[in-house]
Amino acid sequence: MAFGFQLMMNITRPLVTLFAMSLGIGTFEIGMITATYALFPLIFAIPIGKAADVIGDRYPVLIGISGMILGTLLPYLYPSVGSLYLSQGLIGISHIFISISLQNLIGNMSTANNRDHHFGLFSMAVALSGIVGPLLGGLLADYRSYAFAFAFAAVVGIAPMGLAFLIPSMKRAKQPEEEEDKGTALDLLRIPLLRKALASSALVLYSRDIYVAYFPLFASAWGMSASTIGLIIGVQGLTMVMVRLFLSRLTGRFGRELTLLISILLAGVSFLLVPLSTNTLLCALISALMGVGLGCGQPLSMTTTYNASPKSRTGEVLGLRMASNRLSQMIAPLFFGLVGAWTGIIAVFYVSGAFLIGGAFLASSLPGRRPREQVKDI
Repeated sequence: MAFGFQLMMNITRPLVTLFAMSLGIGTFEIGMITATYALFPLIFAIPIGKAADVIGDRYPVLIGISGMILGTLLPYLYPSVGSLYLSQGLIGISHIFISISLQNLIGNMSTANNRDHHFGLFSMAVALSGIVGPLLGGLLADYRSYAFAFAFAAVVGIAPMGLAFLIPSMKRAKQPEEEEDKGTALDLLRIPLLRKALASSALVLYSRDIYVAYFPLFASAWGMSASTIGLIIGVQGLTMVMVRLFLSRLTGRFGRELTLLISILLAGVSFLLVPLSTNTLLCALISALMGVGLGCGQPLSMTTTYNASPKSRTGEVLGLRMASNRLSQMIAPLFFGLVGAWTGIIAVFYVSGAFLIGGAFLASSLPGRRPREQVKDI
């Protein structure tokens, strides 16, 4: 299911900016369309996470996949700028329904000993879709049209929809000691380890979105085709899969904190290198290096977030993680849209790289380290 619904997104997300540009809009409004994807999830992620704790995970996944099918169909049925806004808003909130519920399901069915491994497998399925999706979307756009690629993504949604009916109807049974575990979602931010995980996750997610949104504009400006752009973004997905195969060995040898710091620094340096070459091979190499950097952050932050959660509020905490991710994904495109409009697309990569490098050191300095043996089994 993770592969299927992420494939729908990865077919269409790199094409949103190119589709919008073909409709005649500028860099700042492209940033607004990209930010629309994060707007509703920012508002509703925490309530959706609470709902998953109460009603289980099957129905939120079904709702989410239905919304994604509709969201990918809209630009095909009504190819217009307004349709792109509606599409990204609907896809954004639908993605939250699915992601929180599947992550909650995996966390609930795992133990402290195998949770890193299980979240790694989940992230690997997501990353695999990041290889296939951009390449497939680029080919469909080149040989048919942008609208046809969106329609194809909607058809892909049929498979995860069918699989969603097989999700077990699991609900978290509250223990007597959990009845007093109450408070607002913001109270959860008092947990130092959780703050650190949320900061790292937001850095990784926003930078991936910025690259997917603005690299196609940068590359198309000097004549790269949509299929070649998709191939280069797909290379990034490939290296994200490959590094996750070795993630448990890396964290075992270097520790989770150092692995995360180095990976985000590598991604930041890769952003700084993007504007220095218009050679296709070098662009693919830089994309691969960035994939290595970004590939570690997501599964590590998921595991850390889940382990730091109160036992009866795991879905709510995962919703808080999604909300913080979407906050960065909403603010960043608007900010970088202004940067691109004022100073050009190249500046987007320099500023984003500087943010990643600075943010990596800031996140590593936050309190929150605790011994491995104290991580609770929930």
